[in-house]
Amino acid sequence: MKNKIFILLLLISGVFSSCEKYLDKMPDDQLTLEMVFSDKVRTEDWLAGIYSNIPDPVWGNARNIGFDPLSDDMAPSTGWEQFGWTVIGKQTGNWNPSSGWDPNYWSELPKRIRSAYMLIDNVKANAAQKFTEADALNMKYEARFLIAYYYSLMIDVYGPIPFNPSITPADAQGDDLLLGQTPFDETVDWIDKELKELSTLLPPSYAENQKFGRATSIMCQAVRARLLLFAASPLVNGNPDYSEFVNNKGVKLFNSVYDPEKWTKAVEACKDLITSAESNGHKLYYEYNNDGTIDPFLSYQNMMFKRSTDGNKEILFARADCATSEYDKHANPRGTAGNGGLGVTQSLVDAFFMKNGLPIDDPNSGYIEKGFSAAAEVRNTNWNEVQGNGQVTLPNTYNMYVGREPRFYISVLYNECWFRRENRTTRFYSGAWDGGPTHDAPQNGYLVRKKVHPDFDPRNGINPYRPGILYRLGEAYLNYAEALNEVDPNNSDILKYVNLIRERGGIPGLSAGMSQTEMRQAIRRERRVELNNEGIRYRDIRRWKIGEQTLNGNFWGMNFSGTENNDDEANPKAFFKRSIYQQRKFEKKNYWFPVPQGEIDKNPNLVQNPSW
Repeated sequence: MKNKIFILLLLISGVFSSCEKYLDKMPDDQLTLEMVFSDKVRTEDWLAGIYSNIPDPVWGNARNIGFDPLSDDMAPSTGWEQFGWTVIGKQTGNWNPSSGWDPNYWSELPKRIRSAYMLIDNVKANAAQKFTEADALNMKYEARFLIAYYYSLMIDVYGPIPFNPSITPADAQGDDLLLGQTPFDETVDWIDKELKELSTLLPPSYAENQKFGRATSIMCQAVRARLLLFAASPLVNGNPDYSEFVNNKGVKLFNSVYDPEKWTKAVEACKDLITSAESNGHKLYYEYNNDGTIDPFLSYQNMMFKRSTDGNKEILFARADCATSEYDKHANPRGTAGNGGLGVTQSLVDAFFMKNGLPIDDPNSGYIEKGFSAAAEVRNTNWNEVQGNGQVTLPNTYNMYVGREPRFYISVLYNECWFRRENRTTRFYSGAWDGGPTHDAPQNGYLVRKKVHPDFDPRNGINPYRPGILYRLGEAYLNYAEALNEVDPNNSDILKYVNLIRERGGIPGLSAGMSQTEMRQAIRRERRVELNNEGIRYRDIRRWKIGEQTLNGNFWGMNFSGTENNDDEANPKAFFKRSIYQQRKFEKKNYWFPVPQGEIDKNPNLVQNPSW
């Protein structure tokens, strides 16, 4: 039977040099499984094909997956909907079970899972090609990791899914072939146990640079910790909204009774990850000023750009190849040869702290919104994006952007901000070189700066390489603090790990004495800032059940049609005034993606997700 199964090969020059989905292409050649797994190169190509569906956390989160725009972090130009940016319709509630979604986890990931099981069943050593038994065994562990990881992606998006921890026989029929959904917690438990076991079998790292991005014990622990944090959160832990949601056999798909033990499991998983990561050399990424103090500007900026081989030990799980040039081009002002419309929301702008560490709504923060600065602001940093010499803002900067924490300046490109590569300021006014009325301009007055390489140059085709970071130690610290606050609110580790993040971010640490509720809100605020535009905010909004209050209603920015450097609310030409640019819609059903209608049409044992 095995020799009658035909496959398609992904033709690549390196294990991770291509994202082509070989199972979807017409074959250049047809090869039996025996022919594939008796050859080292073909076996590696097969494994590369399994890896190929690891999400692109840079361009993918912006467009194809769309998690950053689906949150309240990112604001792609609303005019891009005509060019296939279907995420715009999803923002405004214009989608249904028949709507397309490029990653299509429901049908695409099971293909990779099946391919992984086929590798597990067939990979073997080849002494003539110096492919050892240890190599073959490690490949099996890698395939098992990818199976567990892909299942974790599926349940994150869809909730309960048809789950079968083995390969479905080719002659399967009836319920063995057309599976209904498995209860959410059962799938979580299987992934949890599988990743925990694999964390004892896979190495923590590889000596060979070409294996960057291959499965490690640390990656297993990172995926497990994030999964168990999600499983402990209000969306799926004691949520009464799903008490009557059952599968085709009448089995409840969610446990609607709150279980505090889930938070304990999350704490243990997060702590295990931190302990293992730090014992294997992982640490927060730092750069330093000439006086030896932390440079929060360069630390936060270059944490997203530097590779492990460049000293960035914060990376826990990365994708080696990403469409970074598309991301950077869409975030560069159109007057610099960019596409100029990949923005961020006013909500995110407001979320950043002041340089004294206080939120802008705190009366002691020193925040002033209206008016313009009289002088340039200089700080202790080697960041040189604003004319060098420690300058972070220019004279005549709108006060909303003055005195903010370092992470703000690394994350947000605002109007009249200095743009080093072009040796000028940005001009987002309507009719100006970077502004509207074209769709290739920021619809609400901001472009995203986070993860946009400052040396990217679309005029001259310069696109510096950097990895796509899926998990990093900074997130692990905040995950642990959040879970620990739910289990042991007075534990000193909570402040310790939150304040490590704030210290690297260049703001004072939080003080002791907060209540559990106050600390919960402080941690959520810190996550919003530290992890902005990393594909995490959308998951946080959903698992905390705050979608209706954060994603439903008017979204604001600066005045897209404004032509004047003015903040007079009564002046229709004033650019610097809060203006509605979009109305978004989020309903109870939107906590999960719908089961694709085409899948339900093929499989009568599936049930649609609630309210779709």
